[in-house]
Amino acid sequence: MRTMILWPTIIFASFATPALAAGDKPFFSLFNTDFAVTIGFILFFSVIFYLKVPGLLGGLLDKRADGIQAELDEARAIRDEAQALLAGFERKQKEVQGQADRIVAHAKEEASEAAEQAKADLDVSIARRIKAAEDQIASAEASAVREVRDRAINVAVDVAKEVVAKQITAAQGNAMIDASIDDIKSKLH
Repeated sequence: MRTMILWPTIIFASFATPALAAGDKPFFSLFNTDFAVTIGFILFFSVIFYLKVPGLLGGLLDKRADGIQAELDEARAIRDEAQALLAGFERKQKEVQGQADRIVAHAKEEASEAAEQAKADLDVSIARRIKAAEDQIASAEASAVREVRDRAINVAVDVAKEVVAKQITAAQGNAMIDASIDDIKSKLH
């Protein structure tokens, strides 16, 4: 197709020269530079077409276009693969974020339950310590009352001894001791 358009162009270009218009030298003479250039031009393009240079150039351009197309296809495939990987990573990131949110919520729930349990344990511990303190106070109170009573008894006995010693004679004391022994014997039997 290209050669069909090229040959008529070459032929018309060879006849439309200034030498033809001038008319002083014959055009079809090798001494005419325009004719020699036209012949060289035609021979040059004839050799190029004979050696199929346009076909070779076209083949090289087609080969280059195929290479570029292959690179574009490969780039498109790599882009698609990268998009698939990105989508996979985004999906995994969402899953991990969801798991992290669930873990945080569970940890907060456990912390709340642990705080409530610790508060309940603290309340039980405080109640136990209050009970122990009350028991110690009651024990100390009972001990103090017992000490006061014992002391009062000892004081009363001492006072009674003095009073009895002043008022009772030895014969009266012996009679009272014998009466007390008889009283104890009757209560024991």
